[in-house]
Amino acid sequence: MPLKKFNPDNIYNKLVNEEDARVCKAIDEKACKVVPGNFFLTLISYFFTKLADAISNTKIILPWIMHSLNVPVFLISFLVPIRESGSLLPQLFIAAYVRKLPIRKWTWVIGSILQALCIFAIGLVAWNLEGLNAGLAIIVLLILMSLARGLCSVAAKDVLGKTIPKTRRGALNGLSAMLAGVLVVALGVYFLLNGEKPFSSQNFGVLLFIAGIFWILASIIYSRINEFPGETHGGGNAFTVAIKKLSILKTDKPFRLFVITRALFLCSVLSAPFFVIIAKEHSNDDTYLLGLFILSSGLADLLSANFWGKFSDISSKRVMIVGATIATSVGFVVSFIYYFYSQLFSFIWIMPIIYFILSIGYQGIRIGRKTYIVDLAEGNKRTDYVAVSNTLIGVILLLSGSIGTLSSSIGVGGIILFLSLIGVLAIYLAKKLPEVQED
Repeated sequence: MPLKKFNPDNIYNKLVNEEDARVCKAIDEKACKVVPGNFFLTLISYFFTKLADAISNTKIILPWIMHSLNVPVFLISFLVPIRESGSLLPQLFIAAYVRKLPIRKWTWVIGSILQALCIFAIGLVAWNLEGLNAGLAIIVLLILMSLARGLCSVAAKDVLGKTIPKTRRGALNGLSAMLAGVLVVALGVYFLLNGEKPFSSQNFGVLLFIAGIFWILASIIYSRINEFPGETHGGGNAFTVAIKKLSILKTDKPFRLFVITRALFLCSVLSAPFFVIIAKEHSNDDTYLLGLFILSSGLADLLSANFWGKFSDISSKRVMIVGATIATSVGFVVSFIYYFYSQLFSFIWIMPIIYFILSIGYQGIRIGRKTYIVDLAEGNKRTDYVAVSNTLIGVILLLSGSIGTLSSSIGVGGIILFLSLIGVLAIYLAKKLPEVQED
């Protein structure tokens, strides 16, 4: 009996699990004909980038590398702000040039390759340098890497909006995060099994080389996407165009409300490091903590991402609300335990379990907001939305980095409680957002 020829259409139909799998909402008729192939190419490339991000995590992996290299603590504290805001701040200016390009996938490819080169270089630093010199080198390379990530971010949502139908984008984001979660779980298990053995900076350097290879593979696969020329009007001098585009915050009420809500949703990601701090402060033996936290994060992605993705295609607004409700509720629970039953934190597994629940909520917020902004606009307006919102969020991230200074006055538990209260306000505003998945 002859083997059946691989047919992406059939697998695509099963993945989206609907009879109208060929429905093409908000994309060009020509693009509609190649949706299954583009869906899988985008899925696989996103899978590799999510793996690379997990292996080079600035909340866990890079701080451990820098600590093992005896880098001064003040430099380590810059990792998360640079990693997050560095990729967001320049997007308003990058977008002015991206708008001139009828085919924008190559912007993503270039950004991915540049990230690979930067992470390769950080791996070399881990092998050859120590102390202040190592710290300064890693910070500079991380800045360059974040700028390259900005290229990918501006182009990704636009290419996604041109190549994948409106009711399939959330599923794609969810599937890629779920698949990457499988290997992140494996990484967490590896650290648990080797918890009693010191993991050298050279070993971490090897991990970073692997992350770089994943970014290279992602760029090769993404280059195969069949993207058709799109709108190119709106290009011009980067600074002039950037200032002009900020005006959409005044004229576009739904977008303005989304940006404010997204800014308030930062409370979930900002609270995450304080969960880790509480765990380390109350643990007599944190040998296995690294593995437990990595495992928690990976399991959360594996078990929830696909659900959040499919749910986002029904209502990304509701996904953000539910995800934020989970994350905010966890924050209140941790604050309560911190003030009244802090002895519970001495159990090494308590905080990783709580972190697991927080990660599920954050994954919902993340996938929901990504799907929401892509579906909120079409054409070059989508590029403007992404660039303006990301740039403003980058500024807010830099400013919010100082929240750690409150620990001396209100304590870590107080900071988490404060961020949870902000989460309540974010949920209230999210309910006022218009639905964007309605026919």
